[in-house]
Formats: sequence, structure tokens, C-alpha cells
Amino acid sequence: MPQACTLPTVERPLRVAEFDELFRTALRGQRRSSPTRLRWEVAAEAEAAVRDLTARESGCCSFFGITVTPVDGAVRVDVAVPAAYVDVLDALAARAATGCRW
Repeated sequence: MPQACTLPTVERPLRVAEFDELFRTALRGQRRSSPTRLRWEVAAEAEAAVRDLTARESGCCSFFGITVTPVDGAVRVDVAVPAAYVDVLDALAARAATGCRW
């Protein structure tokens, strides 16, 4: 089965808004370790929201590999994609960079 996004088009703006809110309120840092890998540091109090949002996102977009790990009073979110989806990761990184307060 090919990897793809199955989120209905009508729901996509709502999901984008959820990520924008997370970036605006809880994102503390972002690092790109390679073209296909991205790491966010998120405020610890947002862990439940991060887990919920990333689980739903990886559930409908099978190309995302997302790991959420609590570390030192924060939450680390590692996002990986196959090379064919680097443009999606680029767009997500750009949204995070413009939407956060760091």
C-alpha cells in the first residue's frame, strides 16, 4: 500500500490550525538534523496535546515517523519522512519557524 495522506481535504485546514496553535503556544525550539529529519522541543505541559495531535497526524499520513519523548522538563518530538516527502517536512518546518515564540 503506498504511503499517502488520507485526511479528508475539508479537515486539513483544521489540522493545520491545530499545528499552528501548538507552534504558537508550546514550541521552544526546532532543529533539522537532515533533509528527512526534524526535531522540535515542546513545553512539557503540552505533552498530552502533542501526543494526541501527532498520533492523529501519523494515523492519516502514513509517511510520517513521529516519536514523542519527555526529556528534562520538555518534550522532544522527532519527525522523519521518506525522501519523497521532504517538501512536506520543509513546509511543516517553515510553519513552525514562523509560528513559534522563540
